[in-house]
Amino acid sequence: MLFDRMKYFGLVVALLLLTLAYVLMSGPANHDPDVFDAGIFSFRRITLAPLLLIGTYSSLIFLILKQPKNGCQDKTKK
Repeated sequence: MLFDRMKYFGLVVALLLLTLAYVLMSGPANHDPDVFDAGIFSFRRITLAPLLLIGTYSSLIFLILKQPKNGCQDKTKK
């Protein structure tokens, strides 16, 4: 098996957090193109969503590169 069960669980959680961050960044659409909507500069779009993305990508890289506790042992050797 490529990853153990906890890594797969971490990958699924990371994918859900990435999806949430992109949804938070997108927000509602502006229905009237002639009216400026200051909602594009909200805390959620400018600060919260990018921080969530950076944190999730960082933890995802750490999760993938982390070695198992028993080390990288070759199962063919005894």
